[in-house]
Amino acid sequence: MTERYAIILAAGKGTRMKSKLYKVLHPVCGKPMVEHIMNRVTETAPNEIITIVGHGAELVKKQLGDRSEYALQAEQLGTGHAVLQAEPFLKGKKGTTLVISGDTPLLTSETLNNLFEYHQGKNASATILTAKAEDPTGYGRIVRDHVGIVEKIVEQKDATLEEARIQEINTGTYCFDNELLFDALSQLDTDNAQGEYYLTDIIEILKKAGKNVAAYLTEDFDESLGVNDRVALSKANELMRARINHQHMLNGVSFIDPKATYIDDGVVIGAETVIEPGVYLKGKTVIGENCLITANSQITDSIIEDDVTVKTSVVEESILRKGSDVGPYAHLRPKAEIGEKAHVGNFVEVKKAVIGEGTKVGHLTYVGDAILGKDINVGCGVVFVNYDGKNKHQTTVGDHSFVGSSVNLIGPVNVAPNSMIAAGSTITKDIPEGAMGIARARQENKADFAKKFPYFN
Repeated sequence: MTERYAIILAAGKGTRMKSKLYKVLHPVCGKPMVEHIMNRVTETAPNEIITIVGHGAELVKKQLGDRSEYALQAEQLGTGHAVLQAEPFLKGKKGTTLVISGDTPLLTSETLNNLFEYHQGKNASATILTAKAEDPTGYGRIVRDHVGIVEKIVEQKDATLEEARIQEINTGTYCFDNELLFDALSQLDTDNAQGEYYLTDIIEILKKAGKNVAAYLTEDFDESLGVNDRVALSKANELMRARINHQHMLNGVSFIDPKATYIDDGVVIGAETVIEPGVYLKGKTVIGENCLITANSQITDSIIEDDVTVKTSVVEESILRKGSDVGPYAHLRPKAEIGEKAHVGNFVEVKKAVIGEGTKVGHLTYVGDAILGKDINVGCGVVFVNYDGKNKHQTTVGDHSFVGSSVNLIGPVNVAPNSMIAAGSTITKDIPEGAMGIARARQENKADFAKKFPYFN
């Protein structure tokens, strides 16, 4: 098999984005555009990957890590100049080099592999990935001769009226014979409207040298979308979201309204799960089978096991065990673990706490820095007071205990199994097994005292 190399162009600032964030780092369905490109390129199994960086170089390197070598384009002198920066890594090596832009997040590894194979099958010096556009404005046009052989690529600003009517466009992705690529790069000049070194001019250089230039036409124009502004970024998110949701539906997931459901690339969802509108599933979230995620829930970097219901709630970096249910309007903050068949009800907040199997925390409660055992009932309005202004303190509640309504547990405190706490208590001391903790003032009724208040007069 011919050696494969890849050059990812990620040096542009992207001034049309009007953003402090460098263009290729803008997210599409939860991942920076350049991350999508790196993942797709990696799936083609290249021997080397070189990423051309410029603006935001350190941030791009941090994102991609050691999956790539890096070359710096200190001055932005065009795409041809950018590719030339990979010369120290690739010049003189035999094989095929993929050149791809870091702002084309919708390209698939299937298309890239087809491009590699088509290029090699045609024994071409260069192969252009092309697409048919209903409105080709802004794209470079593929100019062919009367028998369909590629002659050149003409940029929008350099096109004649006749060339501007051509609908076959250049996607900005290519395969090159690696040795011929770097030989041709040395012949580029800046005789064009932009005064830049165009990578597209290499096609004419190769043609004049009598080399075979091919074009592989992809069937899906949407893959060719290059993101240069916020409008295109929104379109890329829309298209990728539709692609992601479509695949989940093929895998047995039900969406009430796919167009109103937002799922990041990489989220895993089991079969027979139902997702209602307005749901956001983000990051590294994994959802099991036969779950129900109701409208307007947001789940981030969490594990949801089988048969779980999340009702209109926010879940962050948490684990929900099999058969548990959460919400409506619950908030699970990082390091919350909800046990099997446990219930976390409306307006309950849980942070860095374990809720044991079968335990019920019904409503209007805060559970922070706590470990709750099995089959505990936690009444309404309970607060696990974990913060003294400087340090966090843990509270534990043993199995089969009962915590009455409006209880404050001042950590650190330990409530042993099979014990109870009377409603309205503020607990500051450990409660032994089988005991009842009660800490509240005695009620005193003052006869006829209410009559003195204006409300009654």
